[in-house]
Amino acid sequence: MSSDSTSDAETDIDVLVLGGAGVDTIVYVPELPLPFADSHMIRPGIETRAGQTGDFVALGLHRLGLRTHHLDLVGADPEGELVRRFHREQGIPLTEVPHPAGTKRAVNLVGPDGRRLSLYDATRGDDEDRLPPETVQALAARSGHAHVSLTQPCAHALPTLRDAGLTLSTDLHDWDGSAAYHEAFAYEADVVFLSAVALDDPERTMRAIAAHGRASVVVATAGAAGAYLLDGTDAPLVHVPAVTPPAPVVDSNGAGDAFAAGFLAAWLAGAPVRTCALHGSVAGAYACTVPATRADAIGRDALRAEVARLCAAPGGH
Repeated sequence: MSSDSTSDAETDIDVLVLGGAGVDTIVYVPELPLPFADSHMIRPGIETRAGQTGDFVALGLHRLGLRTHHLDLVGADPEGELVRRFHREQGIPLTEVPHPAGTKRAVNLVGPDGRRLSLYDATRGDDEDRLPPETVQALAARSGHAHVSLTQPCAHALPTLRDAGLTLSTDLHDWDGSAAYHEAFAYEADVVFLSAVALDDPERTMRAIAAHGRASVVVATAGAAGAYLLDGTDAPLVHVPAVTPPAPVVDSNGAGDAFAAGFLAAWLAGAPVRTCALHGSVAGAYACTVPATRADAIGRDALRAEVARLCAAPGGH
């Protein structure tokens, strides 16, 4: 799992996850969009817990047996302590850089069908935020791969990671294919994930990413419609069917992060990209059965068993 410039003896981190540490307040609402009213009675309640995109990718990779390390800006506030406790309890090493503006936070409104609407506190970041280059360099020297979250400090870390010889992945989330901010991430990564939710023509955007950047693989997830896979600039676009979740869907929060973790674990092991997508689909389906108030991810044995079962089924993947 190491890059050509890093020997296995020197590498003790399979995946370095940058950015995406934070806290979400989960609010289960009777429907989305939420009708205007003076008040709503909320059950099962309102809960604040650690876990944003970088936290959940790190958790997914860790549960799949990869040596994972997380690096991000974290505040000296109660929310920061939730992030630190999350990493301690899950056994995921965290290198935190003090952030005077405080730990990133969001509110997630979750409907009965598991759909969510996220409200991000934009005051918890600044254009001048940086991850110290010497810290990035030191961790990159120990790593085989880096997954880069879509946050301002990580954009400035991309050249340092590339100079270290790492392969890179990123998740553009709901990019519309034109916002300039996302382009540095889209064009520097070797594996690019994004959601198709804001794309009129997913294939056009995926091919543009492959043509203008370094990506050898581009994956657009489409929820219950499955995912689309582009394996090289001139390759045909492949539709990957969705996997039936093993239990009722209760929350889509973290499904994309789980997909990325499952895909990357297989990709770093050298699996064909279609097989990687199946691993991602199984991991993402499992995540939809987990309430957002609980931190959980599919384990390596369970993932392998489900992939084997699906491949063995008549007309299987």
